[in-house]
Amino acid sequence: MSGRPTRSQRLVGLIFIGAGLNHFVIPRAYRQIVPPSFGDPARLVAISGVAEVAGGLGVLLPRTRRLAGLGLLALLAAVFPANVYMARSPERFARIPGWALYARLPLQPLMMWWVWRATHTRGRAAR
Repeated sequence: MSGRPTRSQRLVGLIFIGAGLNHFVIPRAYRQIVPPSFGDPARLVAISGVAEVAGGLGVLLPRTRRLAGLGLLALLAAVFPANVYMARSPERFARIPGWALYARLPLQPLMMWWVWRATHTRGRAAR
């Protein structure tokens, strides 16, 4: 992988940095989507926020890009149960249309594919 981030890598990095910072700007929204059986929502939201910011920054740096990509893939897998929880508990998320709660589910694997491609594909394909 080259040192200079591609357009795709910059976009992935900025999306995760922004999303991670959002965990601290509007933490209540993120705490609400933590499934009750997962433990302390405040702690989990803070940890995932830090992980998103770190992963986003890591994607921008050539030395950490691949490792950051793996970390973001693990993070996306770890937060997927929150998306399922939202879809299965639409009464708790009345502001979001029910169809949208389910429509989000296939976006997670697409996001994972994009992260993988941006951080583990060589040459033009990663652009």
